[in-house]
Amino acid sequence: MTRHVTVQLGSGAVRGLHLDGHLSFRGIPYAAAPVGERRWRSPAPVAPWSGVRDATASGNPAPQLPQSFADVTSVDEDCLTLDVTVPETRGTGRPVIVWLHGGGGTNGTAAAYDPRRLALTGDVVVVAPNFRLGVLGCFGHPGLADGGTFGLQDQQAALRWVRREITRFGGDPANVTLVGESYGALMIAAHLVSPASAGLFHRAILQSGFAVMGSTPAHTFIPGVPALPPRWSPAAELDRLGAAIAAEHGWVTPGSDPESALAQLRRVPVTDLLQASAAFIRPAFGGPTLPESPEEALPAGRFHRMPLMLGTTRDEARFFVGLFADLADNPVTAESYPRLLAEAFGDAADEVAARYALDRFPTPSLAWAQICTDRAWARPAWELGRTFAAYTDTWFYEFADRDAPSIVPLPGFPAGAQHSSELVYQFDLPGGPPLSAAQREFADRMNRYWAAFAAHGDPACADLPAWPGVGTGHVQSLAPGRIGGTDYVAEHRLDFWMRMP
Repeated sequence: MTRHVTVQLGSGAVRGLHLDGHLSFRGIPYAAAPVGERRWRSPAPVAPWSGVRDATASGNPAPQLPQSFADVTSVDEDCLTLDVTVPETRGTGRPVIVWLHGGGGTNGTAAAYDPRRLALTGDVVVVAPNFRLGVLGCFGHPGLADGGTFGLQDQQAALRWVRREITRFGGDPANVTLVGESYGALMIAAHLVSPASAGLFHRAILQSGFAVMGSTPAHTFIPGVPALPPRWSPAAELDRLGAAIAAEHGWVTPGSDPESALAQLRRVPVTDLLQASAAFIRPAFGGPTLPESPEEALPAGRFHRMPLMLGTTRDEARFFVGLFADLADNPVTAESYPRLLAEAFGDAADEVAARYALDRFPTPSLAWAQICTDRAWARPAWELGRTFAAYTDTWFYEFADRDAPSIVPLPGFPAGAQHSSELVYQFDLPGGPPLSAAQREFADRMNRYWAAFAAHGDPACADLPAWPGVGTGHVQSLAPGRIGGTDYVAEHRLDFWMRMP
């Protein structure tokens, strides 16, 4: 028999489900639908409703097209909803975790992550919002106020909803931890700098944030992709890009003034806009929401001070090399390896080649994946961790289970502890791979670390291995039966990479 539970919010009542050990509320609107004239505007308050609103199914994903790593299609712009998961036992003042999903800035949805285990293991309330992505989240155009920050503003609206409403679910609005993976981690860096995010959260965990500071050499994100600029776009540059792409696609009448052009753009079918979504994944700085680039603000200490935790997976880049090179029938070969090195590192190519000689790796693709992991993921993460530690208490980890089941299958390619491989330990993923008994036990320990950090601003647990801060040089390696310190600098040759391009 289905059991329901009703909670009265400021905007109206919602009816969720009482499931095995927890309460589940899905698809709760936290802002007005950004449709029609509300496209590319700051999120507006939700209109109150009468009666009881059904909250048993997740809301629409943000508009997106399917990718090889995310088979979700959505074209409905009415997407500003969130899911709440609560332990069934009565309680008040529970720590709150707000989860920002990854997906490259163009893809992803809260519905892909069932946080039941995290909520129950840590006795925390988990909130997972959907937010605008791609061309709807980071678009800019002359005359468009605060362009390039609409996804960031959505997340701030969700955090303000938490501050107003979370006590009704037993959560503590004064103890909110923002947790994000990949693109979600990048957005946390923006929140740490944004004046509008001040006071909305009190601790943060950045999982596998990509290029928060600095550029990325050619091919080291995905083989075949040129060098990438910093992940933050100057507002004026974004406006020029938006105007150029709008003209290229014929979305605006040539010679239109900015006001007329924006009116035309708000009438373009979302399916057409999504064709350009990948061009708009860099949040813009220089406006009210994000006045300064995090690349500049963070090293200078101009960010909201709070306890911080961050880390990477042991083999981050195997995901990208396996999926976009080997599985695309374009593996790295002994013949292409020198060219990739030269295009990525220029005059330093021979020195890199000597450090990563092909005869030390089973295949050239795995050699290239190690280079990419060390240069494009480990080095920037370590630099970011040291930047944080100069100003606030900071903890660093490496997820290191090389037998982790692949969320995205890579047949014939040794996935190792690839990018996103830790997620199946934190969440139940619909249709995701199973864990072994040892991995389930480890997942419980990992979630306890995360929950302890959310509760106290320190991951320490009395019956788990100690976890010193990164200010001591400590990096906590996380794998079944192998939790403890690791020499991250030596493992990823960071002394070498710190002096490389």
